[in-house]
Amino acid sequence: RAMESARAHARQTAQMAGEALAVPLPGMPAAARGGVAKAVAAAREEAALMRAWGVGSGELERMPFERRARLAERLRTSRLARWAELIGRFRQMAEGERARKVENATGELIGVTLGDDLSRVIPSELAHLGLTELRAVFAARYAAGELMLYDSQGEQATGRGAVIACVDTSHSMYEAGPGGITREAWAKACALALLDQARRAGRDFVGILFSAADRLQVFRFPADEPADLGRTLDFAETFLGGGTSYQRPLSAAGELLREEFDDAARRRGDIVMLTDDDCGVTEEWMRDWNETKRLLGFRVFGVAIGTPRVAEAGSVLEALCDNLRSVEDFTDVHAAADLFRVI
Repeated sequence: RAMESARAHARQTAQMAGEALAVPLPGMPAAARGGVAKAVAAAREEAALMRAWGVGSGELERMPFERRARLAERLRTSRLARWAELIGRFRQMAEGERARKVENATGELIGVTLGDDLSRVIPSELAHLGLTELRAVFAARYAAGELMLYDSQGEQATGRGAVIACVDTSHSMYEAGPGGITREAWAKACALALLDQARRAGRDFVGILFSAADRLQVFRFPADEPADLGRTLDFAETFLGGGTSYQRPLSAAGELLREEFDDAARRRGDIVMLTDDDCGVTEEWMRDWNETKRLLGFRVFGVAIGTPRVAEAGSVLEALCDNLRSVEDFTDVHAAADLFRVI
């Protein structure tokens, strides 16, 4: 709604400016009026771009002109500048999911937990029943009491540790899908919305960009510090290339959550793995990972981007995640809506 209102305001402003410029003013030649029209259009475009990246009109008005000009130039020339609208739609969707979450009272379905209550099974678990090869997996998880369920215990049941987005930036993530949107752009837009989600919940956010085992970059956004837009753009623009390794980013995420537990006694963090590839992990690493997860009580959400096979039963990602879904339409921001209801 906020974005629709902003767009309506922008259209109204443009119309008013156009009408004003269409009136011949004494002493103002046509070339000058054309220059003013271009300036108005550029200002409108700049404001829309700033909004997509989370810069409000109030903050924009207080910003020194030199800094505003540098920021506008960077946003226009950013690798992800083409996907500013996608980022804006992700943020709008996440805002709507947050509003629904805040409106819920204790006892309503606002979290995710494990169990065997079939009346509260989340849709992605029920989807397994529609595929013959996955019914046995569902039955085994049901017998073990490990189905993902909507939690009705209230706000306190949701995660309280850091929100960590592990974003695959291997070569294949540069591949475009529907609408010409790349896998990387969809993943980064989702991660930026998770950053907003964490900040509004007073939780730390960490963005981990990964590809091959020797390529990793970590961006930390502590809850008690303002989110620096320059660092946010660094996170959005960085692309490592190369192959894919799960162990390195997940080990880094686990270590960060362990540090948080040791320093602040916070548990129940959330890790979101955004990738388009499936790769192996060693048995020793898997044992250590499961023990770390048991100790710290964090949840792992997986998003297979553009490659449904990565979300199939028996995949490594399926074994690592408590909740896993596949996204094929990169124009659809609502494919990740349930993440913002439970994180």
